Amino acid sequence: MPLERANLRPPPLTALVTGATSGIGRAVAERLAADGISVVVTGRNAQRGAETVSEITAAGGHARFVAADLDDPADIDRLAAEVGEIDILINNAGQARQAPTEEMKVSDYDAMFASNVRAPFFLVAAFAPAMAAKGSGSVVNIGSIAASIGLATSAAYGATKAALESLTRAWTAEYSERGVRFNTVAPGPVHTPIATPERLDALAQTTVMKRSAEPAEIAEVVAFLASSKASYVTGATVAVDGGRTAI
Repeated sequence: MPLERANLRPPPLTALVTGATSGIGRAVAERLAADGISVVVTGRNAQRGAETVSEITAAGGHARFVAADLDDPADIDRLAAEVGEIDILINNAGQARQAPTEEMKVSDYDAMFASNVRAPFFLVAAFAPAMAAKGSGSVVNIGSIAASIGLATSAAYGATKAALESLTRAWTAEYSERGVRFNTVAPGPVHTPIATPERLDALAQTTVMKRSAEPAEIAEVVAFLASSKASYVTGATVAVDGGRTAI
């Protein structure tokens, strides 16, 4: 008896989205789920995680929440063990703390590097080898225009995002020959819960389009890079900044 057509369908891809309980991460999780991808939502806030999963499942998608504190390397190991193999990794979680250089606290400086650089590094270490072993995978790192332009009071933050872009290029050299693609999306000003309205508005006026982005606009670019439609794109930094870095 011939197999049913449904039985010939490949299993859905699985994506892990960090910092997926709000802002850009939540929009990315929802967008990937809309493409039929099974999404692992991770973050620190269980209530917001449950809300994100509920929105995705209500729209017909598939998602589950796994709590994790990515500032703790041991928790990254636990997350990796619980989640298992994935096809897509979105390194979105991070911190942004602005202060004049002479006023930046060592604790804030260290916290940003732990979240924005160390956590993505060890998440890639946990998941990329299995991707490479099967010959496919996509990692999208969420950077910032602060990596490319000088912004007062953002020296340390910009340095973390420049480091993440450098990691993207190095990981491309290390893994892309074995089928794993790495790219960075570098947003400009985006309406998120942690954005300071005054700073956001001021930065928006420096863009060509004179406005800030919505998280869903960033998510569209992330979804493209994560998909097979971007099969020949790796090692790139894609600016999604209303033209800010073009002028």
